[in-house]
Amino acid sequence: MQILIILFDNAVKYSKEHTIIHITTAQVANKIEIKVKDNGIGIKEEDINHIFDRFYRADKARSRANGGNGLGLSIAKDLIENYGGNLQITSENGEGTTAFITLNTI
Repeated sequence: MQILIILFDNAVKYSKEHTIIHITTAQVANKIEIKVKDNGIGIKEEDINHIFDRFYRADKARSRANGGNGLGLSIAKDLIENYGGNLQITSENGEGTTAFITLNTI
């Protein structure tokens, strides 16, 4: 639950006004895949490799305005990995971000 709250909160927090957040799920073999996609501000290429670092904020000015400490994605990744899963983030600056979660069903 906490993982989804973090991802949904980020998708809303960093999206444009009146945006749509796409959430999809699928079961592929013995895995569950969850995708959270927004059309928000995105993440710059030079920042994408640091987004799981604790306290890292890609957009410092906007992050302070919206609250948060730069811990959400780090916590989500740790939780998912503790369940034996994987979290990947893809993003295009100015176009949006997609979070992919993969978890084993067994």
